Amino acid sequence: MLEQIKQLMAEVQAFAVSTEEELEEYRRKFTNKKAVINQMFTDFRELPGEIKRDVGKPLNELKQMAQTRLDEFQQSLKGSQAVANRPNDLSLPGDPGLPGARHPLSIVLNKIVSVFEGLGYTVAEGPEIEDDFHNFTALNFEDNHPARDMQDTFFVRRDPDFLLRTHTSSVQVRVMQENQPPIRVLAPGRVYRNEAISARAHCFFHQVEGLVIDEGVSFADMRQALQYFANAMFGEQAKIRLRPSYFPFTEISAEMDVWWGLETEDDYRMTKGTGWVEIMGCGMVDPNVLRNCGIDPDRYSGFAFGMGVERISQLLYRVPDLRLYSQNDLRFLRQFEKIDA
Repeated sequence: MLEQIKQLMAEVQAFAVSTEEELEEYRRKFTNKKAVINQMFTDFRELPGEIKRDVGKPLNELKQMAQTRLDEFQQSLKGSQAVANRPNDLSLPGDPGLPGARHPLSIVLNKIVSVFEGLGYTVAEGPEIEDDFHNFTALNFEDNHPARDMQDTFFVRRDPDFLLRTHTSSVQVRVMQENQPPIRVLAPGRVYRNEAISARAHCFFHQVEGLVIDEGVSFADMRQALQYFANAMFGEQAKIRLRPSYFPFTEISAEMDVWWGLETEDDYRMTKGTGWVEIMGCGMVDPNVLRNCGIDPDRYSGFAFGMGVERISQLLYRVPDLRLYSQNDLRFLRQFEKIDA
């Protein structure tokens, strides 16, 4: 039977199909129920056990090869028929090409960057696979710090730890290590957290984080910059408020809300009846962070902030499901073709 299998493999490989009649001939000989290969499987059941072990694998490979060749022949004939049915009029216009469009997250990200570039910020980038120092330790996360539990992390390797970054603050650490103040930088990028995927959460998303370090930088400077950003993104009438919060790398820390209003039922649902929507975290850079990055905290101070691009996009476009951004559904994406960043 092994010799017969080898012979049939050679025949399958050598068989050529260019018409429907030849395709049907191939089916009758190799893949139909009454074809020789199916008959060999019937004979296989009668073989002794020790022979079955030698014959079983090549027999299955023969069947898979025959089916693969059949699929290739069918696809080839289908393509040939499509070409044959196409009108041979060279004066006809060509097939229209679909215009490209920016992704809604790209539109929002570009606008955020544009606003802060107008304030003198430069854009910095860094690796998405980070070490523990840049992602945690330099940002005031001690080994047993409870703040480490705030972010479920995808670890790539342990001891030493390498991980998919949980925020773009790691980029800010690299900037502070490589530069002395004044620093005014924006760090956009993709981040990863081990969360269940739902309409309101994903295992990856996009952040934009900002950092300002200089002599005499105050909390009032930060509030003024964030008010400017809110007006640029949400309109000249936008109001903001800062609520006390906690982040290990800032002290004082705050959450920033934007007044959304309570004019519609959707407004009540989105703001949980308060009229305010949280859009970012912010605060004054902790002196320990400056010290960890080689900057003198007695001379310099600064502020940092971070926001989710998906969060801003959902507010601007009222997108109900976070998963839509990564599913590449053209029906969803084409809604943004005419939106100018």
